[in-house]
Amino acid sequence: MSPCIAVCRVRHHVGVTRTTQLGNRTSTVLGRRLGGELLRLRDAAAKTQQQAAEVISATNSKIVKMERGWVPMRDPDIRALCEFYGLADGRAVTRLLELARLDRERRKAKGWWQDSPHPGALTEYIAMEDAASRVRTWQLSLVPGLFQTPEYARALAVSEGVGPWEDPAEIERVVDIRMRRQDRLTGERPLKVYAVVWEAALRQLIGGSVTMRGQLERLLEIAELENVRLQVLPFHAGGHPCVTGPFTILSFNEDEAVDVVQADTIASSVWVENEAASSTYGDLFDRTARRSLAQRDSIQLIEAIRREI
Repeated sequence: MSPCIAVCRVRHHVGVTRTTQLGNRTSTVLGRRLGGELLRLRDAAAKTQQQAAEVISATNSKIVKMERGWVPMRDPDIRALCEFYGLADGRAVTRLLELARLDRERRKAKGWWQDSPHPGALTEYIAMEDAASRVRTWQLSLVPGLFQTPEYARALAVSEGVGPWEDPAEIERVVDIRMRRQDRLTGERPLKVYAVVWEAALRQLIGGSVTMRGQLERLLEIAELENVRLQVLPFHAGGHPCVTGPFTILSFNEDEAVDVVQADTIASSVWVENEAASSTYGDLFDRTARRSLAQRDSIQLIEAIRREI
């Protein structure tokens, strides 16, 4: 994941967000999922936000916050709105209540990333990564953050146009956060990571030849982990479905949590939470993975590049 700075933008109908933290209003994956469901129910019932607000004795702004996933939701409010929207399916209502419960529990959790120097969108990415059970990541020009060495991460943080940090102390905090994220690879609940990396990311001398050799050696070590699958898309593969840019797909254990996609652009991080759009990214990832070298052959290529440097 590259260190892009997110640009504030609210949720779109297709389920894309530019940030998920505005002021003191923070949304979560499950909260946005729940809010989106309530929004669809209200639209289908042809009800206005004002009408919905009157049902739960609230203001229009509260309905906006609920539908955008900015606030935790009370069970009585959900039941009242479901009844008002004409949702008679008891199982569907129970599913929404369960979503709300999971969302409230996740909001209460305080993670080590709370003091991260990263911009807001990346802080929530780290929180979601910590809650995820599986990550699929496609990288064009950088080694995935979960695989980076301290030297490589530090070189990225100080590079002009790549990292926004100038204070040495802040840079070290960035590196420390990156290293702590990697605890998920070998901890009590190891994160499953499937990474496909373009050959260019392995040949670009981030931090110089010594740093890059160490980084490639680290990749060889990580590839031995049972929960990690690493493939390289070689130059000779030619055109591929993911040529437009890097992205990461996060999957969660909760049945009601759809995959979330974080895609980098030049100036922002884009979040995709719509189920159909997330599936499209998954298909693109799979097609690119099929064009890539098998893990054994990828390891051989990484070793060959390491010897060349």
